[in-house]
This record gives sequence, C-alpha cells and structure tokens, in this order.
Amino acid sequence: MQDETKQTQEVMAKRTAKNSVFLDLFQNKSYLLKLYKTLHPEDSLTDVTITNVLTDNLYNDLGFIVNNKLMILIEAQSTWTMNILVRVLLYLAQNYHEYFQRTSQDYYKSRKVKMPKPELYVIYTGNKGRKPDKISLSKEFFKGADIDIEVRAKVIYESGKDDIINQYIIFCKVFNEQTKQHGMTQKAVTETIRICKDRNVLREYLAQREKEVVTIMMSLFDEEQIMKSFIKSERHDADRETAERMIKDGEMSLERIARYIPSLSMEELKEIETEVMQLA
Repeated sequence: MQDETKQTQEVMAKRTAKNSVFLDLFQNKSYLLKLYKTLHPEDSLTDVTITNVLTDNLYNDLGFIVNNKLMILIEAQSTWTMNILVRVLLYLAQNYHEYFQRTSQDYYKSRKVKMPKPELYVIYTGNKGRKPDKISLSKEFFKGADIDIEVRAKVIYESGKDDIINQYIIFCKVFNEQTKQHGMTQKAVTETIRICKDRNVLREYLAQREKEVVTIMMSLFDEEQIMKSFIKSERHDADRETAERMIKDGEMSLERIARYIPSLSMEELKEIETEVMQLA
C-alpha cells in the first residue's frame, strides 16, 4: 500500500490549468490590492475597482490599471536574463493596444489618445547578489546609446518585509528547495505548501486554494518535461544528421565517430551507415 501511495505521488499530473501560481494569486482582487499597496503605500486606495486584469496571453506577466496607472509586473523566476526587458517591452505594447480597443480610442485619428502612465516592475525570485535595482533597454542592449525607444523597469528582490510580493518570492524559493530534494514530484509541491503555511507565507491563499495550487504546479512539471523531451529529440536529430555527413565523407571509422558523438550508440551508427549505403 505504501508503494502504491509513493507511486501515486511520483506521477506527473496532466495539464489541467493554464495559469501559474503568480497569476492565480493576483487575479484575486484582495491580493491584487495588497500588491498595489506594497508598491504604493502612500495611496489611500481601499478597493481595486478594476475590470482590466490583463493575464490572457503572456505567461507569468501581469498587467492592470488603477488610478490612471498601467502596472506591469513580469516574473523573472530564478534564472536571471536581461531578455526580460524584451518581454516588458512587448507586453507593454500589447497592454496599450488592448486598452485603446477597450476604451474605443483610435490612434489613427488626429485627436490625441489618453494613456495611463506606465509603471514597470520585474519580480526576481532568485538571489539578488550584485544584480541591479533598475534595468534599462538602452543600457543593456545598446551600450547606453540615445535610442528612439526606451524601457526602464524596477527589479524587486526578496526583502525582510512581510508584504505580499515578498511572500510570493519566499514561496518560490521554498519550492525550488523542495524540488532539489524531491525532484519534480507531487511531494515537492505538497511540502512547499506545508512549509509555507507553517511559516505564515501566503497562508490564507494556500489554505483556500491548496487543491488548485497543486494542480497548477504539477502542470508546470508536465510542461517542463515536454520541453525537455522536445529539446532532447531535436539534439538527437541533429546528432544523427552530423553522423550521416561524417559517414558520407568516409574519413572516419564508426568507432571514431562514436567518440565524437557519444549520444549515438554503435547500433544506431551502423543503422545510419546502412541507410547511407542504400542511398549511394
């Protein structure tokens, strides 16, 4: 019975949810309000009267409009890359396009359109180290040149604060620790939820949405496994093509080719050799 339970825990869930925890959390208006007040504690806003939570297209990218501000938050997860600025740029353009459509404003007409002021943030769930607090497109991609378009974003890291953003970052770090211990399994997910609830990290959200969070996080494992399988398949195909060219050249023995391309077995190389001979 214990073996069956363990096997059940190890089974990857099927893809049944499109949202990430990031989006699922902040689609809730109460948590979205907490997020906004974390960024703007000076604002006396008591309710998020927003109908425009823009989360339909880009994964882990959140946009919403409040107090005539277009708030864009992009999650960088634990892998640092300046390409995040490209995501910010594209998502900002997408959000403005959708905003003009919703407000029936035509930017082809002579009348100047009204635009909410943009605020751009990157939430980084890894360790800060020596990474900057602000990043800019011109600096990172064009050596600080005066270019015709600029994107600047504030980067949010883990802090000692008890706000909703910091709790989310801690949740992600606990999750990374648990996947290192238990692999990409349901146990890693359930342990993450248990630890965070014990530490009072997103406790209310996790208590109310535990089943949904498990489903969401398990679906991420599915997507990662699919991507790894795709990459492995692409590499294998490329290795076969390389081996085929080397066999056609006839300058190396199969044994030597096997040393250069260890991903292909001797049997597979002989199979490729046979195919080459048949086509000759």
